[in-house]
Amino acid sequence: MQAVATDFGIEKALKELGINDINEGTSTGSNSFSNGDILESYSPVDGQLIAKVKSTTKDDYEKVMNAATEAFKTWRVMPAPQRGEIVRQFGEKLRAKKEALGKLVSYEMGKSYQEGLGEVQEMIDICDFAVGLSRQLHGLTMHSERPGHRMYEQYHPLGVVGIISAFNFPVAVWSWNTALAWICGDVCVWKPSEKTPLCGIACQNIAAEVFKANNLPEGISCLINGDYKVGAFMTRDARIPLVSATGSTRMGKIVAQEVAGRLGKSLLELGGNNAIIVTPDADVKMTVIGAVFGAVGTAGQRCTSTRRLIIHESMYDKVKDAIVDAYKQLKIGNPLDEKNHVGPLIDKDAVRMYNEALEKVVEEGGNVIVEGGVLSGDGYESGCYVKPAIAEAKPNYKIVQHETFAPVLYLLKYSGDVENAIDIQNGVAQGLSSAIMTNNLREAERFLSHAGSDCGIANVNIGTSGAEIGGAFGGEKETGGGRESGSDAWKVYMRRQTNTINYTTDLPLAQGIKFDL
Repeated sequence: MQAVATDFGIEKALKELGINDINEGTSTGSNSFSNGDILESYSPVDGQLIAKVKSTTKDDYEKVMNAATEAFKTWRVMPAPQRGEIVRQFGEKLRAKKEALGKLVSYEMGKSYQEGLGEVQEMIDICDFAVGLSRQLHGLTMHSERPGHRMYEQYHPLGVVGIISAFNFPVAVWSWNTALAWICGDVCVWKPSEKTPLCGIACQNIAAEVFKANNLPEGISCLINGDYKVGAFMTRDARIPLVSATGSTRMGKIVAQEVAGRLGKSLLELGGNNAIIVTPDADVKMTVIGAVFGAVGTAGQRCTSTRRLIIHESMYDKVKDAIVDAYKQLKIGNPLDEKNHVGPLIDKDAVRMYNEALEKVVEEGGNVIVEGGVLSGDGYESGCYVKPAIAEAKPNYKIVQHETFAPVLYLLKYSGDVENAIDIQNGVAQGLSSAIMTNNLREAERFLSHAGSDCGIANVNIGTSGAEIGGAFGGEKETGGGRESGSDAWKVYMRRQTNTINYTTDLPLAQGIKFDL
C-alpha cells in the first residue's frame, strides 16, 4: 500500500475497509483474486498511486458467474422479509464504516469529503427503503370471467443482475441497484468504473462480512474489475437477464444494442444536459444557491449537474452579476479539506474535455465571463484541478447541446413567456433533470404539466442536483429511460407472472369458447 494523504487518515480508512494489499484482487469475495492485467488507481487529489488491482479475465468471469448462479438458488427461496434483514445488516455495517468509505470515495474519485459522506448516506437510505419494501413486493388480484376461478399476478426474482457503474458516484449507484435487487431475490455482479476500483472492493468487503456472518454464499454479491471489455462479458451473457448501466450516452447505446440483441433487459442511466429556468418571479438568492451548487458540486461531474441557466431578459443582468459574485467566493483544493468547495476532475482526459469545451464556446461566438483554466503549483500537483467557468451562449450552439462533464455553466437568455424557456430547455437530446425558479403558481404548474419539462426529474424552486432515494431516479430521451431507487422502480428487477386457479370440477374456457369431448 502506498503512503498517501496520511494527514487526512486515508491509510487508516483503507485498512478499516479491508484494503491492505497492493495486489488486492477482485472476484466473488473479499479474499478472492483475479488474474488479469494490473489496474492502477491514482488519486486525482494528489496524483498518488493508491493501490494496484488485478482485472478480471474471461476465466475469472466464468468462476464469478458460476458462484452467482449457484448463490441464486439459495437466495431466491429465502422469504423476502428475511432478505430484507440481510440488507438491514448491510446498512448497519455502512453506518459503522461511513467515515472510512466516505474518505475513500473522496480520495479516489475527487469529490468533497462532505459529498463522499453524503454518497454513503444515500447507500444507508436505500438500505432502509429496501428493508421496508421487502414486505411490500405486492401483485394484484383480479376477477375472472369464469365462475370458480381466481386470477392474480405475482413477481418473481429475475436471477443474476449485472451492474455497470460510473466513476462519479462510485458506490451509491451500485447500492441503488443492489439493495433493491437483493430484496427482490436477485444476485448481483458488479463492474465498477476502472477509474474507481477500490471503492468497489471496499463495498464488496463490507457485503462479504454480512454474508459470512449469516452463513450465506458470497456469490450473492460479485465483483469484477476492468475496462469496457470486461463489461462486455455481462452485456453479451444470456445468463444475465438484466443489465443496469450508468455512464455516457455513447456507452449506453452500445450496451442497449448488445443486450437487446439477445432479448435481455437493460436499465440505462445516461447523460444529462440539465437546465434551470429563471423567470421574472424567481427568488434570486435561492436561484444563486441552486445554480452554483448544481454547476460546481462534484466539479460538475454529476449526471444531474446544472449545465444551462435559462434566464428571462428582465432578470438576466441581475442574476448574472449575482452568479459571478458567488463564483468569486469558491475555494478550489483538496476535497478532504472541508473548507474547499471544489475538488479535482477525475483525470487528465476530463481536463482536456473541459478545455475543449471552453475553446468551442468561444469559437461559436460565446463570451466567457468567468475565466476557466487549469491550476498548478503547490496543492495542485495532480494537474486535475480546474477553475469553474461561466460562459454566455446561445441555445443552438453545438457545445451547449453537448454534455460537458466539467464545471462549465452556460447562461442563456429568453424573452416572452415561460413557454419559450421550456422550449429552450427541452431543445436538447438529453432529458434527465430540470428545474424552474419562480414564485408564480401558473408558471410552476405549466412547467410540470404534460406540455412542460420533458425530463424524468422536474423541480420547482430547488436545483437540478440532489435527488432523494424515495423517488424513482432517471430520465428520458438520450438519458436512457431507466428508473432506479424509489417508488416502484423495484419492478424492473423482477419478472411478472399471471396466475389463474380453477377450484371447481369443471373446465370452462375463456371468452365462452366451447370445446366438448
